[in-house]
Amino acid sequence: MGLLEAIWTDIQLLAFPALFNIYFAASSLPIGFGLAVLLALGKNSRNPVVSRLSSAYIYAFRGSPLFIQFFMFYSIMLALNPIWWRPMGIAWFAMSPLFIGPLALVMNTTAYTAEIFYGALRTVPKGELEAARAFGMSRLQVFRTVTWPNMIRVAWPAYTNEVTFLFHATALVYFTLPVIGNQKDIMNKATELFERDFNVFLHFSVAGLYFLVITMAIFFVFGLVYARMMRHMPKERQPHRPRLRFGPKYIR
Repeated sequence: MGLLEAIWTDIQLLAFPALFNIYFAASSLPIGFGLAVLLALGKNSRNPVVSRLSSAYIYAFRGSPLFIQFFMFYSIMLALNPIWWRPMGIAWFAMSPLFIGPLALVMNTTAYTAEIFYGALRTVPKGELEAARAFGMSRLQVFRTVTWPNMIRVAWPAYTNEVTFLFHATALVYFTLPVIGNQKDIMNKATELFERDFNVFLHFSVAGLYFLVITMAIFFVFGLVYARMMRHMPKERQPHRPRLRFGPKYIR
């Protein structure tokens, strides 16, 4: 078998496992995004109890490895299995990596994203907030028209990086949780192929290629969204429209 044929075979074999990585990231991001907004507002709250509880959550999940968090959630679900999940008849769902994986990723990305949003929240110009209140706007109107647009524009580049890191973190799901049936992600499948012929360069290079291509797609889509957000700015201050181009620099 030639090299190109072997690469094409690996690309085909890893196509279905790549869907699991995409599923873990795609199912975690919307929920984590919404919870992060609430957590950032909680940390910025004037209520000391709400602020400290929000800060404690962020510190706990940002201060512990994601690898350990996967084990922690799996152990908790395993301990509750004979008490709750099995009598309720949902053990097949509650103990599945397709549920525990996104659950752990949601809790993790919520903490990191909340810290990003909190930092962006602190940069909202106080003059704009005072002007909105002077117009007689309610708190909801102030948040919708002043706080949210300023916060999300400042936070979006850092949030794009968080989305990328989260997608890369999906490689840990089946390293820590049991594999059920044919549920194998990119790295798990690449390891299985490696154990057949010990060709580490071929299988893991193709696996890395999948991560690279999907990461480029994330940057491209989120770059378009950011350009849309900044369309009101003068042209010289607008972000460049993202383009997928190949331009390696061999000499720095």
